[in-house]
Amino acid sequence: MTTSLRDLVLAARARLVAAGIEVNEAAMDAPLLARHALGWDLARFIAHGTETPPEGFLSAFESILARRERREPMSSITGLREFWGLEFEVGPDVLAPRPETEIVVQEAIACLAVVQQNAEARPDTAVGQDFPPPPGYGGPAVALTAEAGGPARHPLIIDVGTGSGCLAVSLAREFPGGRVIGTDVSLEALAIAARNARRHGVGARVEFTRTSLLDGVSGPATLIVSNPPYVPAGDIERLPPEVREWEPRQALDGGPDGLDVVRALLASAPGVLAPGGWLIMEFGCGQHAGIQKLMRDSPLELVRIVKDLQQIPRTLVARAPGH
Repeated sequence: MTTSLRDLVLAARARLVAAGIEVNEAAMDAPLLARHALGWDLARFIAHGTETPPEGFLSAFESILARRERREPMSSITGLREFWGLEFEVGPDVLAPRPETEIVVQEAIACLAVVQQNAEARPDTAVGQDFPPPPGYGGPAVALTAEAGGPARHPLIIDVGTGSGCLAVSLAREFPGGRVIGTDVSLEALAIAARNARRHGVGARVEFTRTSLLDGVSGPATLIVSNPPYVPAGDIERLPPEVREWEPRQALDGGPDGLDVVRALLASAPGVLAPGGWLIMEFGCGQHAGIQKLMRDSPLELVRIVKDLQQIPRTLVARAPGH
């Protein structure tokens, strides 16, 4: 009796579960590993799943399956991670994008829609006085007016701690008239982010710069987004091995209570945001109360806190005065 690809994937799933990987995660990882070893897309894999695997598959599959059994993350094995419907290069120098971070993109789209609605409601107002196009923007001069779309069509977006560039690149694609700046302290991360920007055709509109948070970055920005380090330092050793052993500590460590970088960003963002500009930032599970306390002392207005699919508060949406 011949062994089909499907049989091998089912056996691989059982091995991953035995290695301590959660059942649903193992069910996703096993076929992804098989497809990676084959170099096939999903449609081809489904069409040929009942067939005997091609020559050379077993050794390639066994090699990467053993790596996953040792709790090496999928992103490290495949070198890719999907985010906002796009494939991003990842590696040990960047945090692998998580599904919950897509909330930041969703909220950014919603916030810039508010900017556009406000501009359309005041067609006689030169909103460029509050939200000018970023320096170096190559669009026509009429972009300064509400009638031409103003800040919603030509925003300056800053992604703080860009890592793989997943937020910067996704937002650059969502807002083709805008300019995006991504900051990070890691040269290795910035190199990966730049490759991802070129990969998705936005390299000319996304500028990556090595700096801490917003140091040396000029506004006024329509939007600042960030997925900062927010894990309390004492909790890092309790994270799953895929995270604590494979992802950069500087992208995880948020200080004693996990909010050190959040505090610093809340302090610096008001000086870079345009009047009425938005700050959207992810934070950690259980940090909801701490975030609300920090916002009471901030010049920014807390607009809302957004929950993830598990109904856990995860994302801060705040706005600068002047709107």
